[in-house]
Amino acid sequence: MSAIRVDAKVVMLGKESVGKTSLVERYVHHRFLVGPYQNTIGAAFVAKPIQVGEKVVTLGIWDTAGSERYEAMSRIYYRGARAAIVCYDLTDSSSFQRARFWVKELQNCEEHCKIYLCGTKSDLIEGDRSLRQIDYHDAQDFADEIGALHFETSSKTGNNVDELFHKVAEDYNNTAFQYMTEETGVDLGQKKDSCFYSCCHNN
Repeated sequence: MSAIRVDAKVVMLGKESVGKTSLVERYVHHRFLVGPYQNTIGAAFVAKPIQVGEKVVTLGIWDTAGSERYEAMSRIYYRGARAAIVCYDLTDSSSFQRARFWVKELQNCEEHCKIYLCGTKSDLIEGDRSLRQIDYHDAQDFADEIGALHFETSSKTGNNVDELFHKVAEDYNNTAFQYMTEETGVDLGQKKDSCFYSCCHNN
C-alpha cells in the first residue's frame, strides 16, 4: 500500500544575512556552503518529501529575500503558507527586532500559519559566548507569547536543523486532513521537485 501524500507550503522569513538559505541548504542537501555569499533576490523554492508515519509530507519551502526593499515581494510568497520559519541571528540584536516584524505581519495576514521561531548561527556563540546578543529566555518568552516553538540552530554543524523541519512536517501531518476538508488542496506554489528553483535567486 502506497503512503498517503500531503503537501505543506513553508516560508522562510527574516532579515538578510541571518542564514535562511544556509538553513535550507543544510537540511535539503546536507551541506554548509562557505562564503562569500550573495543575498537572495525575490525567493528560491525547494520541495522536500519527509516520511511521517504512514504519510509522506512534502514541504514546499520558499526561501525569501530578507532585504527590506523586497518586503512587498515576500508577502506574495507567504500567502497561503501553513508554516513559517521566522529566523533571527543570535549574534545580531537587530535581526530579532526584524523577526518580531515578520511575526506581526503573519498574524495580520495569515492567521492559520503556524510560526516557528529560529535562532541561527549557534556555533558562533558556542565558540564565544560574548557574541550572543539575544538572551535565550527572552526569545523563548516571545515564542511562548505568540504560541510558537523555538529552536536555536547551526547550519554549519547541523545542530537542531533536522529537528526543526521534522517538527514542521509532524505538526502539519497532525492537522493536514482538517485543512483538506476546508479547501480543495494545498498549493505549494511551485513544481514539486528536489532541486532549488530560482526565482531571481543569485546563489
